[in-house]
Amino acid sequence: MDIRSFLDQDQKKDLLRLLTAGSVDDGKSTLIGRLLFDSKKIYEDQLAALHRDSKRIGHAGDEIDYALLLDGLKAEREQGITIDVAYRYFSTAKRKFIIADTPGHEQYTRNMVTGASTANLAIILADARHGVITQTKRHTYIVSLLGIRHVVLAVNKMDLVDYDREVFDNICNDYKAFVTQLDIPDITFIPMSALKGDNVVDVSGRMPWYHGKSMLEFLESVHISSDRNFEDMRYPVQYVLRPSLKYRGFASTVFSGVIKKNDEILVLPSRKTSRVKAITTYDGEPDYAYPPQAISITLEDEIDISRGDMIVHPGNLPKIDRHFEAMLVWMDEKPMDPDTHFYIKQTTNTTKAYIDTINYKVDVNTLKKSAADHFLLNEIGRVVITTNKPLFFDPYKKNRNTGAFILIDPVSNNTSAVGMIIDRYNGKNLNLHITGVEKEKIIRGESLVKTKEREKRYNQKGETIWITGLHGSGKNELAYSLERRLFDMGATAVLLDGKSIRSGLSRELDYTTQDRAEHLRRIAHISKLLNSQGIITLCSFISPSENIRNQVADIIGRNNFNLVYMDADIDFCRKNDKYGLYKKADAGDLHYLPGVDVDYDVPAKPDITLDPAQEEENIEIILDYLSSHKIFPIQ
Repeated sequence: MDIRSFLDQDQKKDLLRLLTAGSVDDGKSTLIGRLLFDSKKIYEDQLAALHRDSKRIGHAGDEIDYALLLDGLKAEREQGITIDVAYRYFSTAKRKFIIADTPGHEQYTRNMVTGASTANLAIILADARHGVITQTKRHTYIVSLLGIRHVVLAVNKMDLVDYDREVFDNICNDYKAFVTQLDIPDITFIPMSALKGDNVVDVSGRMPWYHGKSMLEFLESVHISSDRNFEDMRYPVQYVLRPSLKYRGFASTVFSGVIKKNDEILVLPSRKTSRVKAITTYDGEPDYAYPPQAISITLEDEIDISRGDMIVHPGNLPKIDRHFEAMLVWMDEKPMDPDTHFYIKQTTNTTKAYIDTINYKVDVNTLKKSAADHFLLNEIGRVVITTNKPLFFDPYKKNRNTGAFILIDPVSNNTSAVGMIIDRYNGKNLNLHITGVEKEKIIRGESLVKTKEREKRYNQKGETIWITGLHGSGKNELAYSLERRLFDMGATAVLLDGKSIRSGLSRELDYTTQDRAEHLRRIAHISKLLNSQGIITLCSFISPSENIRNQVADIIGRNNFNLVYMDADIDFCRKNDKYGLYKKADAGDLHYLPGVDVDYDVPAKPDITLDPAQEEENIEIILDYLSSHKIFPIQ
């Protein structure tokens, strides 16, 4: 076999991620070291160093201390214990392996959680002399909590109990009685001696009563491909790729499910649909992709998609909610502050969140539940979390990738906690979780929702489109038609005109200069309020005075005020008068009509000037203006 064929064959091997866990001196590092040694996966210089270090700092007497292959930290070697997660990679003819050797001490629970977060299988070691102890139960609980479906209970140091079958059987029975409380579907029991090599790589002749596989044989053959979720297609967008004007791709990892070329897809949160035009990988353009492939896809339609959006199949949506229950592991040395608003990172989505309720915390040694009002380092509990915006998730047991999240301290940027979503919260007793800073904002009358948050939610800017012109110039026709078009395009817009406002809010006002100014002042404040809520306001008012229009712009805010002038002369307006107001003014039956007995000031610098005779073109002109000024994107 040439090198190219060898590398090609090696590339096709599947990968098993596994962790080892157990109490101190159960032999985790020795087991992994023995696997590497007996499968001949260490280099000559490593072997020489292993022999030398075994005599100098080893803990195995006259024999080789295989644990030294794993305990890479100086502190670990000095104490003879593992205090960090040591990762090692090796491969055999059948499979590749990444091993996480996790610490056994209770104070390093968070390190074990880190190692277990990506593992497919867990090897939990038990000392044959001591059996199932508190640490064994604790590690098994954490493995179950993190959704690892395959567990091997490796009963180690069988050489110290004379390879007694009864000792092994009693330990297995004790363990089976404990795991009935947990959700672990696949458990295997292997008696072994990591130091002597019994049942590590080859089946040992010292235990003829054992008819199972050796540890390595089991690891090479355990079936894990069905553990992945191939049913629920979840593709959270990580990057938008624009290398040229002709290409707009969405890059990420396939979290679950299968995505195929020509698939109909739906984008969350916009719920817009399209079809997959092409799938691109490093190797070309396959017809389909599956987890955990990193790919880029292009769509047949131009859809506004950004990081944090999720692409799914239309008939198979994740849960979408701001409130959910989760199991939380506290990872920060700083105790939890119940008033903190954390950043939550889930898939490619990041937003603010807070812990609404702590249902209970779990004693990981006894599995007993107790009330709590905060968490300390390594503590685990069930909580209710509320986020600023809805997340797209599945229960962790169903989909580890979309059901996992981390909480980040907003000040230190430390990872405060890791969590596994149980399901959406259906209870009614949520706390109104308001911090001291937010209470001060409420007193000042300031919204707790930021303008940027509203803009992202509505996909628009809250601004006012103020349409001015003489009576009969076509202002209202334009405003109502524009409202219809914007609504059909997904915008959130409110229309204000003279008839609706004067029937209620300005009912007591007439058309004198003073009352007209008060009428327009009220409208300006309404517009400002709506704009602050992220809503586009369409205002159709004659507003004849340049001075009054400037006052209106000052109230609304110059940056949010957009003036549209319907450039119609008095003759056009008289012909287009559907209410007969000009005839009444000419007969003296109506007063204060701009253009007749009140001056109309033509705007000095309108943002848009329109010809009222071009009705359809006028709407398109305004839509182009909204798009170019990033008020509302036109697809």
